[in-house]
Amino acid sequence: MTRPRRLAVCADDYGQGAAVDRGILALAQQGRLTAFSCLVTSPRWAHAGLALPDGGVATGLHVNLTEGEPLSPALRKHWPRFPRLGALIALAHLGRLPAALAGEVQEQLRRFVDVTGRGPAFIDGHQHVHALPGVRPLVLAMARGLHLPVRNTGRVLGPGFPVKRRVIEACGGRQLTECLHGLGLPAATALLGVYDFDPRADYRALMRGWLREAPDGALLFCHPAEGTADPGDAIGAARVREMAYLASDAFTADLAEFGVVLG
Repeated sequence: MTRPRRLAVCADDYGQGAAVDRGILALAQQGRLTAFSCLVTSPRWAHAGLALPDGGVATGLHVNLTEGEPLSPALRKHWPRFPRLGALIALAHLGRLPAALAGEVQEQLRRFVDVTGRGPAFIDGHQHVHALPGVRPLVLAMARGLHLPVRNTGRVLGPGFPVKRRVIEACGGRQLTECLHGLGLPAATALLGVYDFDPRADYRALMRGWLREAPDGALLFCHPAEGTADPGDAIGAARVREMAYLASDAFTADLAEFGVVLG
């Protein structure tokens, strides 16, 4: 008998909005997630963080450097608001990130702990910023000190979207993988879940492609939201569609068909 392949399923952006938070908590209660990552820079984090479950699903720090405002006063002097992703990538590869970034990453960790009363179970990054040059060493130092897993963006698999997958790998993902192995930090064998958030996309077809390719020990990230999308959410329609599938019997049937178990 073929041994089932294990897959971690992590929902991103908890704390971003009411619909996102409802969806993630509902899926966690259903046992459809193994983890979710928390956006502690959000104004609603102080409330959302109090609703985290006590067990059964891992909750991690979703380091944010591209949306909203910095938490640390020192970084706000440089960036009253975080730059957009493209600008951050350019600054990172030019070696022009402000030194105050180190304090911001630590402040986001402190914010997680202050609200939840415990440390994160893992670290990743909003829009995968944790792998960028200049950010990667800060995240790795934190992970090494706390011996935490870090989302591995160095091997991104799945159907279609090869340019987006290769960009994620090339913008620090491959170097991150080398560092994780060198430091002996736990990491997933591959990353799945990349697509363009097109509202017309067939999310189940995409999922079946990811499940078909998933190696044992891979991680799939998702972005669910329950009910009406939060106002101003650029990918709100995609979030609602993801939620509908992940909460359905079709998801469990597809897991069984491809010999994949959550864990």
